[in-house]
Amino acid sequence: MVKGSWLWGLLLSIGVVLPITGCANALVDSIAVSPASQTIAVGQTGQFTATGTIGHGSNHPASQEDVTTQVTWSSSAPSVATINSSGLATAVAAGTTTITATMNGYTGVVSSSATLTVTATGGGSSVSGTVTSISVIPNAQTVASPGGTSQFIPIGTTSAGVTEDLSGDVAWSSSSVQIATINASTGLATAVGQGTATITALYVNPGGSTITGTATFTVSAGTTEEFTAVTILPSTQSVSASGQTGNFIALATLGSSGLQEDVTNSPEIAWSSSIPTIATITSGQASGNGVASGVSAGSSTITAELTNPDGSVVTATASVTVTLTPAPEPLLSLTIIPSTITVGNLQDTGNFLAIGTYSTPPTVRDLTNSVTWLSSAPNVFPVSTNSTPPNPGAPGGIVTAYGNGSATIIAEATDPTTGSIQTATASFNCPLALPNPNGDPPTPGTCYPGSQASGLLVTLTIYNEGLNTTNWLVTAPSATGTQDVIHCGPGWALNGGAGGSVCTATYPLGTTVTLTAPAGAGSFGGWSYNCTPTVGITAAGPNSCTIMLGTSATSNNGVTSGTGNSNVTVGAIFN
Repeated sequence: MVKGSWLWGLLLSIGVVLPITGCANALVDSIAVSPASQTIAVGQTGQFTATGTIGHGSNHPASQEDVTTQVTWSSSAPSVATINSSGLATAVAAGTTTITATMNGYTGVVSSSATLTVTATGGGSSVSGTVTSISVIPNAQTVASPGGTSQFIPIGTTSAGVTEDLSGDVAWSSSSVQIATINASTGLATAVGQGTATITALYVNPGGSTITGTATFTVSAGTTEEFTAVTILPSTQSVSASGQTGNFIALATLGSSGLQEDVTNSPEIAWSSSIPTIATITSGQASGNGVASGVSAGSSTITAELTNPDGSVVTATASVTVTLTPAPEPLLSLTIIPSTITVGNLQDTGNFLAIGTYSTPPTVRDLTNSVTWLSSAPNVFPVSTNSTPPNPGAPGGIVTAYGNGSATIIAEATDPTTGSIQTATASFNCPLALPNPNGDPPTPGTCYPGSQASGLLVTLTIYNEGLNTTNWLVTAPSATGTQDVIHCGPGWALNGGAGGSVCTATYPLGTTVTLTAPAGAGSFGGWSYNCTPTVGITAAGPNSCTIMLGTSATSNNGVTSGTGNSNVTVGAIFN
C-alpha cells in the first residue's frame, strides 16, 4: 500500500510537466545532478538540481524534467556538508563530500552524483558575491503536443563560485509566443504550436548588471499557429483610368496571440481584381504587390487570399473605383524614411518621416505631420499622428516600444485633389535580449525586462496670467515645426476655432519650443520667468519667447528652466 501511494504521488508530480497522455510511461530512465562539482565556504549553501530523462515508450520522444524534489538526496560525509530534500547543501567543515540523488526509475533504482568541496575560508549564512551566470534546468525540453507544460528552474553561479536557485528572482520570456508561452515569474512554459522556442531567464544584480540564461522548448507535434483573419488597408480608394495607381496593404492576424503581420508581399498571399478590365493589381512578385492600376471607368473588388500551411484559407476584400477624369496626380508616391528603426530599451522611441513625391513643384515634400500613421501592433508599438488629440504638440511618426518584437509601421496619405490614397511601410524593432558567452550582460540594442528608459515626453502648459480674458492668443508649433498646432485663448476664434484658457501639449524630451503672442492679441505685459524673450517686449506685439523642455537650459539672465524631465508651465500676461 505504501509503494502504491508513492507511485501515485510520483505520477501526479510528473503530470504537472507532461501531457496526460504520457502518464503511463512517466518513470525516468536516468537522472543527472548539476552542477557536477562546486566549491563553497563553511557556513555557505549550494543548490544542486536533479534532471530526469524519460526515453522509453513509442508514443512520445525523449524528454527531460526537473525531479529535484522527487529524488532522495544524501551526502557521503555529513560532517563536511549536509543536504536537504530540496537539494540545498550546507557547508559544515572543510573537506570534500559526494552528493548523491537516488530514485526509483523505469528499470529500477537510478542515481547520479556530484562533488562538493568545502573550504575553511568565508563563512556567513548566505551566498556571497554577484550572479555571474545562469543555467536553466532543464536546458532542453520536449513535449508531444500543444497544451503540454514544463517547469524551468534558474540556477545562478555567483562570483564566489556558489550556486543558488534563483526561482522567483528572474524574469522569464519566450522567443516565440506562437510556439510556447511562459509565466514571467514562475517559469512554467506551455506549448502552443509546433516548433522550437528559446526560453530566457533574466536576472538583475543589485548593482544593475543583467545576467541571462537560456534553454530550448520544443513542441514536436501539433501545427504551427495559423492566420485567422486578413485586413486590407485602405478599405476603399479611387484612381484614374489614365494609369493612376493606388497601394493596398494586407495585415494578417494570428489566432491565439492576436499578433498582426504584414503579408502584402508574402508568397502565401494572392491578390486579384474581380474585373481586371476596370482595375488590375500586382500579385506574386518578390515585392511591390497590392498595387492597383486604373484601366477603365467602373468599380472592382480587390481580394487578398492567404493560404495557411494547413491548407485553410482566409480572405479580405477592398474596393477600387476608377474614373475617366484625367488624374492630375499631384501625389505620385509616398516613402517612409528610414525604412527600419531598431531601439535598445523598453520605452525608447524612434521617429519616422513620411516623404511625398509630387508631379508639380515642390516635387518632394515632408508629409510627416499630415499623413495618418498606423501600427500593426498598436498595443506594443503605438505610433503618433500629429492631428490626434490631446497632444497637438507631439510630431507624427513617433513609435514607442512597450515590449519586445517588431511591428509594421504604415503611413497613409489621402490626396485632397483626387481622393486617391498612397501608402508606405517601414519596420520598428525592439529585439529580445539574448545571452552572451560567459554570462556577460545582454548586447546593447536589445529589449529586456528592467531596461525601461526614463520618461521621454514633457508636457507644456500655457495659460494667461493677466486680466484680459477676452482678447488674447498664444501659438506654438509642433516639435517638427508645423506652425500653430497650439492655439490658446479666445483669439483662436479668429481662425475658425474656439480656444481655451489653459492649453497643454506634449513634446519629446529636449525639444526647444517658441511661443508667440501675435500682434493685436491684447496689450502684452510679458512672459513668466522660465521662457526667455527672443526680442524686447512690446505692448502691441508680436512677442515671442523660447523654452527648452526636459533638459537643463539657462537663459541669458541666468535663470535655469526645464530641468530634468519635469513638466513645464509658461504664463503670458495680457492686460
